Amino acid sequence: MTMAKRDTTAPKRDTYTPESLLAVAVEVFNERGYDGTSMEHLSRAAGISKSSIYHHVRGKEELLERAVGRALDGLFAILGEEGATAQKRAIDRLEYVVHRTAEVLMAELPYVTLLLRVRGNTGTERWAMERRREFDHQVAELLQAAVAEGDLRADVDVRLATRLLFGMINSIVEWYRPPRGGERHGEHAGEQVADTVVRIAFEGLRTS
Repeated sequence: MTMAKRDTTAPKRDTYTPESLLAVAVEVFNERGYDGTSMEHLSRAAGISKSSIYHHVRGKEELLERAVGRALDGLFAILGEEGATAQKRAIDRLEYVVHRTAEVLMAELPYVTLLLRVRGNTGTERWAMERRREFDHQVAELLQAAVAEGDLRADVDVRLATRLLFGMINSIVEWYRPPRGGERHGEHAGEQVADTVVRIAFEGLRTS
């Protein structure tokens, strides 16, 4: 009696996790734009069927929500850290927040890049943009407090200064590339970038 041969052509079991699928989706969203990405694009990039994707999420907007949510959670967490809440002068808390914002941006580069590119075409995008404005507003309040305490120049419009400050920080997504593999230092190490942002911004804003 001959035994039946084992079928070696059966498809491999889907080994994707929600986290790994999210990473692929964010890469595709950043390359093609959210509006220009279909579930077919995500399926091809992940190397799994669309039905396998739907096993993890309801659709691409849920992936977008998870991705920008991760970036926003990282930013808002800064405001609760000791360096941002300690009983010290507003200028010191502000410098801490700016430094940490640059660090989070580089640590979560693909996710923050996506956050900065949303245009408000869906409910999730509008929610993300509103949350971004809320974060910017809280930083602007710190800046205003530092002006009131006499540590920052009063002849600079606070709202304009906040926009320019975040414009500098957000531009990092356009050129920063994290070290590869086992490299300890890239062309510009993350700590060096964050330190330089703070130095450039506050040496021009401080009263002395």
